Amino acid sequence: MQWLKHAFAVDEDGPAQPTPIQQVAVDWFCLQIARRRLTTPGLLLLEVFRPMNYIGSQLLHVSRPAVWSISTKKFYSSYVALAEYLEKRGSFEYMHQRVEHFEAEMMKREKNGESIMDFIQQHMDQVRSAIHDEEIKATVDHDYS
Repeated sequence: MQWLKHAFAVDEDGPAQPTPIQQVAVDWFCLQIARRRLTTPGLLLLEVFRPMNYIGSQLLHVSRPAVWSISTKKFYSSYVALAEYLEKRGSFEYMHQRVEHFEAEMMKREKNGESIMDFIQQHMDQVRSAIHDEEIKATVDHDYS
C-alpha cells in the first residue's frame, strides 16, 4: 500500500524553483515585463491565469511545432524550457516575485542614473555563467535589445 501514499501527491506550496535553463527563460520573460513597465498588467494577468497555468503550459506545448518552424534554435530551447516550467504548480508565484524584484531593481538603478539595458545584460550574463554545461550555454543566448 506504499504506492497509494503518493497516488494523489501534488507539488509543495510556495514558489517552484526552476532548473538552470528554465531560470534563463523565466528571467528573460520577467525582465521583458519589467523593462517595458508592464509590471501591474503583467502581475494582474499572472494572478488571473494562475489557476490555469498547467493548461497554458499545455497550449505552449501544442504550439511547439509552429514555434519550431519559425524561430531559431536558441529561442526554441528557451520556449520549451518556459513551457516545461509553467507545468509546475508554484511557477506563477515565482514569476510574480521575479517581476517585482526586477521592477524594484530597475527603479533603483534608474534613480541612480544607471542604464537599465546594462543591468539586464549583466543579470543575464550572471545567470548564463551559472550554467556549467557548454551545450546549454549555446542554446540559451538571446538578443536582449
